[in-house]
Amino acid sequence: MAKRVEVYERALKEGNYIIEKKATVRETAKVFGVSKSVVHRDIQVILAECDKLLYDQIHKILHENITLGQIKGGETTKQKHLKK
Repeated sequence: MAKRVEVYERALKEGNYIIEKKATVRETAKVFGVSKSVVHRDIQVILAECDKLLYDQIHKILHENITLGQIKGGETTKQKHLKK
């Protein structure tokens, strides 16, 4: 049971970090020394079960990050093709 508490506490810390810094999953994983998969699991499974309000806030931020990443990627590709 102690392991479950550690995982929950880590998930809370990761979640609060994402909210405070508007961090990406990749940035969060680097700060906490875990893989991106672990951060995703902590958010999608642990927090979704235990703290729905926090999960909803984090989900919005991560969705924004994905959208902005797609826009940046599109702009980068556009600039690359304009140089040719």
